[in-house]
Amino acid sequence: MQQVLSIAKRPHIVVGTPGRLLDHLKDTKGFSLTKLKYLVLDEANKLLNLEFKESLDEILNVIPKERITYLFSATMTKKVSKLQRACLRNPVKVLVSSKYSTVDTLKEEWYFVPADYKDCYLVHVLNELPGSMTMIFVWTCESTRLLALTLRNLGFKALSISGQMSQDKRLGALNKFKAKEFNILICTDVASRGLDIQGVDVVMNYDIPMNSKDYVHRVGRTARAGQSGYAVSFVNQYESLWFKMIEALLGKEIPVRTADADEILILREHISDSKRIAL
Repeated sequence: MQQVLSIAKRPHIVVGTPGRLLDHLKDTKGFSLTKLKYLVLDEANKLLNLEFKESLDEILNVIPKERITYLFSATMTKKVSKLQRACLRNPVKVLVSSKYSTVDTLKEEWYFVPADYKDCYLVHVLNELPGSMTMIFVWTCESTRLLALTLRNLGFKALSISGQMSQDKRLGALNKFKAKEFNILICTDVASRGLDIQGVDVVMNYDIPMNSKDYVHRVGRTARAGQSGYAVSFVNQYESLWFKMIEALLGKEIPVRTADADEILILREHISDSKRIAL
């Protein structure tokens, strides 16, 4: 209802996902894009994928052909067929930087950890950074839920966000994190792009991304707008090759950090109990 009221005021700029925008085009009385002059596709490489094809094509069919279209992406597609779907005519490409990099204000480190003890290392680092606004990235939606519950059982203020949650629940979780009701957000790569959350101190790669470029997007959630930040990755014996590929993409070696294994393994029993309860 709030969105309908905002649209009724005839705003000059409308920001939304393709699906939500299409809903308003179909259901909101008086809403039209027939006079649109500028179309902006942020994270264009994702929006031009097949998952958005149907809704994006419907939008492109009802907006004026005579318009200016902007595509923004940190990892722009090279597939001509995808770019043609955006109906580009005489396009001009502006390349800010062709090299993937992280900002100078970001401190990056990694731990080499046995797969069975990754939770212990994670809790050890969280204990070293009490109260820090932290985003922890994992591979799967189920992992976000399980890890958030495990950490809450250990006394941490953690909550999860994933693509399996409804839009309302995702926004609710984000708002609680932004308001600092919870200082740890467990997420999948759905949160690695397009989110500008102020004050994120730490990004943790609990699971190493299989696509090296996703690492850049993940750690980009911290050290924003000139602020400092910290990114730490937990690399097990099965993920070391992926991490080497990340270093190759960045053109640098990320410093490795060590810890007293005996001190960390003291946490194992308590963590195992907390995980059993979460299951």
